Amino acid sequence: MMEKMIFGRYVPGDSILHRMDPRSKLIIVFLFVIVVFIANNVVTYGVLAAYTLIMVGLSRIPLRFLYGGLKPVFFLVIFTFLLHIFMTKEGDVIFELGWLQIYEEGLRQGIFISLRFLLLILITSLLTLTTTPIEITDGLETLLNPLKKFKFPVHELALMMSISLRFIPTLMQETDKIMKAQTARGVEYNSGPIKDRIKAIVPLLIPLFISSFKRAEELAVAMEARGYKGGEGRTKYRQLTWGMPDTIMILFLAAVTILLIVLRG
Repeated sequence: MMEKMIFGRYVPGDSILHRMDPRSKLIIVFLFVIVVFIANNVVTYGVLAAYTLIMVGLSRIPLRFLYGGLKPVFFLVIFTFLLHIFMTKEGDVIFELGWLQIYEEGLRQGIFISLRFLLLILITSLLTLTTTPIEITDGLETLLNPLKKFKFPVHELALMMSISLRFIPTLMQETDKIMKAQTARGVEYNSGPIKDRIKAIVPLLIPLFISSFKRAEELAVAMEARGYKGGEGRTKYRQLTWGMPDTIMILFLAAVTILLIVLRG
């Protein structure tokens, strides 16, 4: 399952989202994280879901691929849903069985918060699926350029975040390989008491940390061999170009935001 993790991966393509300026995509993701909290009822969440599906369609990423990549986070979504159902004790009781009581407000919050979580994951995943790590680095660095006046290490921060995103699927694949190797040696990860499962994770972390440090060292050696000395004085081979589709997408999100504010009541 881990080898199908989509977050941090890039899928080559020629869709509208692939051709957009990385700065506009970063702005859209940042604004969406704020806009998603405006929704507070069925209609507003329906608008957000429709917007997300439109963005998925524009990306031309196969739905089967997205579904397979989102499987690892479904557990968190379900856990969030159950947590709100069992912990929220407001509104009318809609189901009761012995000690178990499910309240109307708990069910509502469970559905809304889980949907919000899922939409955020989808939008942020579309960013990495349609934008290369280099484009994300350049776009983030350009957006944070004003902070250079305060001697903020903008280039280093953008590079660090880009490398982190790039290493997420790599570490997932490494974890999957180690788990398969240890499973072949008789280690059980999916059965037995929870206490034994937790103990089985410890032998998994040690080789994973060693592998991570090894990859970090290899990356540092490669960057040093290519003469990397930081962002000072560096020029860019690829120039970012803001086009009409970028402006249209920003305005589209602004229109969705206005609609959500109107429908909040």
